[in-house]
Amino acid sequence: MSGVEKPYIEERDGGYWVAGTRVSLDSVVWAFKRGASPESIKHSFPLLTLEHVYGAITYYLAHEEDIDRYLDASEHAFARQAAEIRSNARDANPPLFERLSQMKQDRKTSRR
Repeated sequence: MSGVEKPYIEERDGGYWVAGTRVSLDSVVWAFKRGASPESIKHSFPLLTLEHVYGAITYYLAHEEDIDRYLDASEHAFARQAAEIRSNARDANPPLFERLSQMKQDRKTSRR
């Protein structure tokens, strides 16, 4: 053994990534949290080796509190951006969204 720890995760562009790939740690962690096996995760991400998957899971477990905070912050940021996009779209085309709202209401009424 060389005694040098192999890096499985790297931080770049404000996120965590499986080293040497374009696969986010988020993707592996969410699959792991849903109960997916490492083999199943590897199957979902063909670029990853089983060693990558186990390394990512090990990294997550060793830094669980920090990564969970990061994932929560990412989810909140995504939700804010999605709400902003919806709001901007409504502002850009109010008649369209009024028609869509009316169609949705008509659909609810016709199902009763």
